[in-house]
Amino acid sequence: MAAMLLFGATTVSAGKQDFDLINATGYTIAEVYVAPSSSNDWEEDVLGRDMLSDGEGVTINFAPNQKACMYDLLIVWEDGDQATWEGFNLCTVSEITLYWNNGKATAEYQ
Repeated sequence: MAAMLLFGATTVSAGKQDFDLINATGYTIAEVYVAPSSSNDWEEDVLGRDMLSDGEGVTINFAPNQKACMYDLLIVWEDGDQATWEGFNLCTVSEITLYWNNGKATAEYQ
């Protein structure tokens, strides 16, 4: 399963913000939105019609011309509940594992 975040480009070259997203929330994720931390717009669901089951991962690709490094994630589970994770420096992070425990969103990244 792969997702593409293009922001207006059609090139498939790797962006410096590309990362692997691992779902360790205990729930199936239906939608994933990735936006610069400075933005007020979540753009579109990068999973498209796919779902991300607990324990699965997906690679999120960016267009090579993206300049922003700080990004936030909005996750929508298949029951419609949602959570946000904020402040990932995707210019230095290559993998993010999301956790959801007792209503608290946490993450590990490398």
